[in-house]
Amino acid sequence: MTITPVPPHESRFSSPLDIRYGQDPYLDAWILHFMTENNIEYTIDPAKNASPEQLRFMVSLDQDQIYVPCTDEMLTSLLDKRLEPPLLRQYNERWERIVRLIEECRADDYTKKRVLALCEHKYRQALTHPTLIPSRLMKRLNTIFLTQSGQDDPSRERKRLLNRRAFAFAQSLEFKNLLYACPKEIMACSTIPDMRFELDSLELKRLFFLSCWAEIWEENGALPGQADLDRVILRQNADFEPLRRMLDPHRQAGMKILYLPDVSGGFLFDLLIVRTLMRIGHRVIVALKEGFYFDSPTFWDAEEDPILGSVLAGAFFLEDNRAGKNELLRVIRENPLVVVSDGTRERLNLHRVSVTFSRAWKEADLIIAKGELNHRRLLLTSHQFTRDILSFRRDREGVFHLEIKRKTPGIRKFAEADIKAKAEEIIQSLRAAKLSGKNVMFYSAIIGSIPGQTQKAISIVNAFIAFLRTRLTGTLIINPAEHFEQGMDADDLMFMWERVQRSGLIDVWRFQSHSDIEKSFELMGQPVPPAWAGKDATFSTGCTKEMHIALSIQAKQPELQIIGPEPEKFFRRREYGVGKFCDAAISCE
Repeated sequence: MTITPVPPHESRFSSPLDIRYGQDPYLDAWILHFMTENNIEYTIDPAKNASPEQLRFMVSLDQDQIYVPCTDEMLTSLLDKRLEPPLLRQYNERWERIVRLIEECRADDYTKKRVLALCEHKYRQALTHPTLIPSRLMKRLNTIFLTQSGQDDPSRERKRLLNRRAFAFAQSLEFKNLLYACPKEIMACSTIPDMRFELDSLELKRLFFLSCWAEIWEENGALPGQADLDRVILRQNADFEPLRRMLDPHRQAGMKILYLPDVSGGFLFDLLIVRTLMRIGHRVIVALKEGFYFDSPTFWDAEEDPILGSVLAGAFFLEDNRAGKNELLRVIRENPLVVVSDGTRERLNLHRVSVTFSRAWKEADLIIAKGELNHRRLLLTSHQFTRDILSFRRDREGVFHLEIKRKTPGIRKFAEADIKAKAEEIIQSLRAAKLSGKNVMFYSAIIGSIPGQTQKAISIVNAFIAFLRTRLTGTLIINPAEHFEQGMDADDLMFMWERVQRSGLIDVWRFQSHSDIEKSFELMGQPVPPAWAGKDATFSTGCTKEMHIALSIQAKQPELQIIGPEPEKFFRRREYGVGKFCDAAISCE
């Protein structure tokens, strides 16, 4: 057998936005190699990585387009496999950080030497074949350290110390003077609510500055005074007016804001920002790390740190990392401050974030991302995102920056109220039908559960429903395929249909059978292709979820008639894929 040599890779991308599958088989193979080397390829490891549909909750992606969680500059070096000085510096910084971590840990000398040697093998491998994103190298080295040393959070005591120092300053008279001193300038406002918002905006502006002032919580740091604050304000590279307009309750009341903090210590001031946002009338979801990532606050820190526990009093901690849309919206609706885990132990990596985090991003109106690392990941990339992003940080020279990256033009967010209104419109049509003496039938069918067959599935359903309507003239038949709206994903649709389904107005719930499908092809004058032979609603995880709903309704309304495959045949399926119309595979567990 002769193996055709793979052509040497040459940089053929003018932008990361050009990277996509389907252009060249050799290029596809190289991209897949790069993605798998970084362990961020969904098709190789779907249990750990976000599906393309889940990624599209957060990143604006075309079909077959690739998203890589790093800056454009870093990606160019990695794709060309060149160990350029910036990339080498990033690798070396990770190596020095893990060496310090190993040296300072409480393990015995033998364990330290073993862990250090193992990490060195991984580090040298990265230098020899520079395709590994530095943050992924750090995650790999951290995992080795944590598993081999038996520690779960070596920074726990340090984070508690940083929070303690920040909390002490936040309780001091000096802080209150800095934060609450009346402005010297006269505010131009005509009403008391206007004045209240002006004062809230001023307080937010000061808190943004102070939350980036690491000297407050770092060792031997000098606490800032009024002159220091004034000097920083003069040196700022920030325009607060766009943020002011976004937060103004007169323009957009009750926004949902996803807040991404940076490090412990500063997190205490982040929470003061969050409380001010809540006072203005917005709801906030704070996303913390799932486990140890140096000084970053984790979801579990409040259990170990009394100070953090006290300042987070009243917050709702959503522990489910795979919360559904209904559950997440209910929690946000009932709690103005929700804390979630991003599901990772690394710098922000949208390939690895939890389902709950992805859905929180999708439901948010604004993302506030603090710190240099979040800035690099979100703003120093050509990729656009599905939500407006506010990035703020203080650079190494002490200059404060605040920047806004607007969401992709044309992205439509289906707000909860929009979806409820669409559901209510359908419910009203059901009521009208019932009042006119008709029965109501809901038809659940495969729509996207066979990859690449969505349009065919819609044709099959439409043909069969048209046939049923000629036979059941006294019945209003609800065909979900007739109510699809461009931009709605499976999360939106399932949320909408569940409201309709639980209205109590359905008399007959029919699930698509294999004979229904065969009849549809007969009506269309086509043979049944192999992909559709023997298929029925049990092959759809969306229908499986709907069978659970149907049975729960029937338990309360015994007169509801369920027609189709036996319920037991549905329950081999897992929950429908995140944001997907297609199937999740049958579980073998």
